[in-house]
Amino acid sequence: MLAGWQLLRAVTTLAKTMSGFLRSYLTVAIFAGAAVVLVALMLGLGSLLRPSRPQEQKYIAYESGVNPIGDGWSQSQIRYYVFALLFVMFDVETVFILPWAVRVQALGTYGLAEAATFIVILALGLLYAWRKGVLRWV
Repeated sequence: MLAGWQLLRAVTTLAKTMSGFLRSYLTVAIFAGAAVVLVALMLGLGSLLRPSRPQEQKYIAYESGVNPIGDGWSQSQIRYYVFALLFVMFDVETVFILPWAVRVQALGTYGLAEAATFIVILALGLLYAWRKGVLRWV
């Protein structure tokens, strides 16, 4: 218990000697340390209090009410990942075009040309994906 008070005294002495800028970081570090300690305590307490009754049926992969048959490994097709990547690409396009649309008058002709170039490049990417058949789901 004495070591805890000595640590507290050392931290408060350190806080008095540093600038306000560093003191604000010390406050964040103290709260982050307290959060880590609380998470560790809660996980430790949970592992001590929970019941432990291992059963073989708990470790079976169970999905949709159907008993598992065969191996749980299956290979996913690459087109799902490409489709998701295209979705993210065009979703990010929206994030980049929105600030341009808000400031279109202030940017003038140069901003219009830059946005048109950006949209043309993305349209070419969409056209390429379409021609390669990536957008066909089946």
